[in-house]
Amino acid sequence: MTGFFRSAVPHAFRGAFRLRLSLVSALLLCLTAVAQPVRAADLQPLEIATKNGVRMFSVEMAVTDEQRAKGLMYRRELADGRGMLFDFTPEQTISMWMKNTYISLDMIFIGADGRVTRVAENTEPESTRIVSSGGPAKAVLEVIAGTARKYGIAPGDQVVHPLFRKR
Repeated sequence: MTGFFRSAVPHAFRGAFRLRLSLVSALLLCLTAVAQPVRAADLQPLEIATKNGVRMFSVEMAVTDEQRAKGLMYRRELADGRGMLFDFTPEQTISMWMKNTYISLDMIFIGADGRVTRVAENTEPESTRIVSSGGPAKAVLEVIAGTARKYGIAPGDQVVHPLFRKR
């Protein structure tokens, strides 16, 4: 590139060219950081026992403040059977929103015992309206909108995942 740089870019513009090249490189790096694909190794199995049978999911975990704040923001799609499990240990009233989330989701609130406590279906993309657990919950499972209705997921159903192991 050095030969190209010297011959194609006049001397007077080399500093500006380098600055622009650096800015474009930084922008591309930021964009790839925002839209990193999920590796299979980052997924954990989760199952929900409903009155219609057991449903299996592969979930990403959101356990740090940063992971919980970002959640599924900026995603353009979420496959059926995939989701994100937010760990809010200890059990508490949980408030969620859909800011910068481009896809509609079902939010499944789960108590410390692994029981579904509330299901908020078809949340509005990019909304800043608060979606509350309505009472104590330890976790929230976010899945693509329509999943709860499709599989009959309802309060009282049992979630099986290491986060809810009996002590």
